[in-house]
Amino acid sequence: MSLRFFNQYFRDFWQPRKGLAIAEASAIGIVAALSAIFLRFSSGWLGTFRVSTSYAIPALLVLPSIGASFGFLAGFLVDRFAPEASGSGIPQVKASLANIPIRLNWRVGVVKLVSAILTLGSGMTLGRQGPTVHVGAALAAGMSRVFPTSPDHRRQMIAAGAGAGLAAAFNAPITGILFVVEELLQDLSGITLGTAIIASFIGGVLSRLLGGGSLNLNLELIESKTSFTITELPFYLILGVLAGLLAALFRQGLIKSLKLYRRLSVGLPLRLALAGLISGIVIATLPELFRNNSGLREFMIHGEPSVYRVALVFVAQFILTLVAFGSGAPGGLFAPSLILGSCLGYLIGAFEHGILGISSPNTYALVGMGAFFSAVSKVPITAIMIIFEITTDFNLVLPLMIGCVTSYLIADKLIPGSLYAKLLQLNGIDIDAQTSIDTRFTQLTAEEVMQRRVETLQAQMTVDEAIQAFSHSTQSGFPILENSKLVGIVTQSDLMRIREAKLSRDAPVKEIMTPHPITITPKHNLSNVLYLLDRHQISRLPVLEGRRVVGMISRGDIIRAEANYLNCISAPNQPKIKPSYTVYQTRSPSIGQGRLLVLVGNPETAEKLLQIAAILAKYNRYEVECLQVIIISRHSNPAETPVKTTDSRRLLLLAEVMGKKWKIPIHTQIKVAHDIANATFETIKEQHIDTILMGWKGSTDTPGRIFGNVVDTIIRQATCEVLLVKLGKNINQKIDNSSFTQINFKRCLVPMAGGPNSRIALKLLPALVASNHKLEIRLTQVFPISVTKPDMKLLRAAMRHLAARYKLSNKLSNKLSNNINAMPINANSVAEGVIKLVKTAGFDLVVLGATREGMLQQAIKGNIPEAIVSGVDCTVILVRAEQPM
Repeated sequence: MSLRFFNQYFRDFWQPRKGLAIAEASAIGIVAALSAIFLRFSSGWLGTFRVSTSYAIPALLVLPSIGASFGFLAGFLVDRFAPEASGSGIPQVKASLANIPIRLNWRVGVVKLVSAILTLGSGMTLGRQGPTVHVGAALAAGMSRVFPTSPDHRRQMIAAGAGAGLAAAFNAPITGILFVVEELLQDLSGITLGTAIIASFIGGVLSRLLGGGSLNLNLELIESKTSFTITELPFYLILGVLAGLLAALFRQGLIKSLKLYRRLSVGLPLRLALAGLISGIVIATLPELFRNNSGLREFMIHGEPSVYRVALVFVAQFILTLVAFGSGAPGGLFAPSLILGSCLGYLIGAFEHGILGISSPNTYALVGMGAFFSAVSKVPITAIMIIFEITTDFNLVLPLMIGCVTSYLIADKLIPGSLYAKLLQLNGIDIDAQTSIDTRFTQLTAEEVMQRRVETLQAQMTVDEAIQAFSHSTQSGFPILENSKLVGIVTQSDLMRIREAKLSRDAPVKEIMTPHPITITPKHNLSNVLYLLDRHQISRLPVLEGRRVVGMISRGDIIRAEANYLNCISAPNQPKIKPSYTVYQTRSPSIGQGRLLVLVGNPETAEKLLQIAAILAKYNRYEVECLQVIIISRHSNPAETPVKTTDSRRLLLLAEVMGKKWKIPIHTQIKVAHDIANATFETIKEQHIDTILMGWKGSTDTPGRIFGNVVDTIIRQATCEVLLVKLGKNINQKIDNSSFTQINFKRCLVPMAGGPNSRIALKLLPALVASNHKLEIRLTQVFPISVTKPDMKLLRAAMRHLAARYKLSNKLSNKLSNNINAMPINANSVAEGVIKLVKTAGFDLVVLGATREGMLQQAIKGNIPEAIVSGVDCTVILVRAEQPM
């Protein structure tokens, strides 16, 4: 019992919390800094060995030999032990942070560290900053696996390790933080930002303290004088434009180089050996300055090179970087980008100095570094901060902003998107597409999935009472409470230990329970829940809000949630909706003057809707299009999914029989679709529908919706006239299918609002009167209680409009004039007045006219028509006018 208690306590202690995150971020900062320092000194020692050897032995012999041998050895290590360690490493970190399964652990970190040292020591023109980021992230990922932390916590630690690695590489802690936020994780939450700050700060400080000579560049740059005047603005703009253009060309060259090497069909060791060989031959033929890559940047900024030499450096670095990076060598692009930018800036500065003579070319070299790096990596803020941190010169901030933003905009216009995302695409990983898959499901919270009705047991209960509780409940685990506090959990597997422990059934249940259970809060997302269930090999987790048990979540609950997701029950971020597919249809002669679409779905209301449709179609000489939609999962193709149409065809057969009896052209079709509303819009367009008729049950269970998902969408987006019908209780009974008894409304109320849409409802009245000559119609307008003499102009105008618009026959005109009247009422609100009038006067039909916006917004405000529909028991027809396309 004591050992089990210790294990449970240890696991509970190491659940994700802020204290652990801070401690782990501190440790990650130390480890990342030490690895960065080791990489710097080791690659520097190998570089010194290579350069000194080239003076003792002919360079054309030694440099290619060292480049090929070191490259082959680095490629062998990567290919044999950790293929994920190839390249700069930043794309792999970015993918891992996007929850794409790419291996990131101790082994990858160590292999990356050693192979990067060999690559840089071979003389390839790559940087150590990218590998430092990768190593820091991999070591952080390995450390996060030591303790049972959540996936989100692990991602935060990986991001912190990447930031610490970059901070240590540049001696620039703020740069490490910004790169994490701007490029890698794009997360500004408190815990993410906090851990990144701590790790980057520690990494930067340790690098400065232990790095020794790494501060020389900063000191030299601080002593250099920079300036900026407004007359130089055009030159910095030119620098930004050229940096953007050349960086776009550089990015395109990197992609082409990678593809070219892959066409060689040779292994990674040979590709790296070939890159090292070519680099060695080229460098051996160039001036001695090129043999020391680490000294090129300092020479470009602090020295006074000739324009010819600067141009040569730019061309050579450009080509050699493409040669080295395309091979898949473990090296980064930060340093090459900075060197290329410094060369470009120096050339523009020399041009400006020759014309105006204001600033030194060295100032332009610094701005060029930031501008070119900004355009290559698409991180303008990070680029500005890198140069500022290594120079601590405020005079450079404005020129840097001009150059970095201009180059970024130009490069993004030419080649949109992140370079690292495109590198991942070459390996078959579309980070943008994959991060959107199942996002909604994995981000569901425990509160949305958990079982809220949880039975609990008291710690004082006996084992026998616990057994009885299991036999009378569907729960497979019970939280154990003592003084209203969770102290343990007992499961069916715990009951199996009764015989093993030889416990009496009268023993307290706390003797067999699992103490100190792993718990979660309602805000934990499902990815964290799944991680904890898998990590601890348990089947359920209590959900606590403070100290109170508010629910229980099990593997079965998560499977149920995933099934709902796959069946489109509760997943707003679904795959793209495909067009619907017609699996059944019948056509009648097209002899009508228009078309009325009826959505047939509910067998209990379909017959009544069809009768209302028949009344309207017969009077207006419309054809009736009956549509039945069968919904399938959005992960299935409507054209390929088998469905059963028996019940749907039976319902549509009823419509065909009714059409023959009343001599109305009836067309029917059954569609398989992902969404009812989309299938309806497709039918409206295909069949040139003039009016759509659909039913409404009178209420909705969908939060944030007024009439429901489908109805709201059709009201907002349908281009034709919309009729929404809520059938009254007095007619909502099943009728004899053989007789097709026609609906006969007795009294109809038409509220008038005074707007241009008040006349829309009048369109229905002639058809209703034609079907029942005894129908009484009352037009009404609601006035405030304070109005003692209502203005009857609107009601009189409505009656004149009703007679003039439709030009009825004398017989129907007489019937209409005899059965219609107008009368105002006084009430506190329109809804209150209409509802009271319907109940007191016994109206069995209410016709309301409203536009697309008015209907929804009035309902949101608690006004007509939703309040009226919900407040009366009679049939209500809401009319929405045709909308322009």
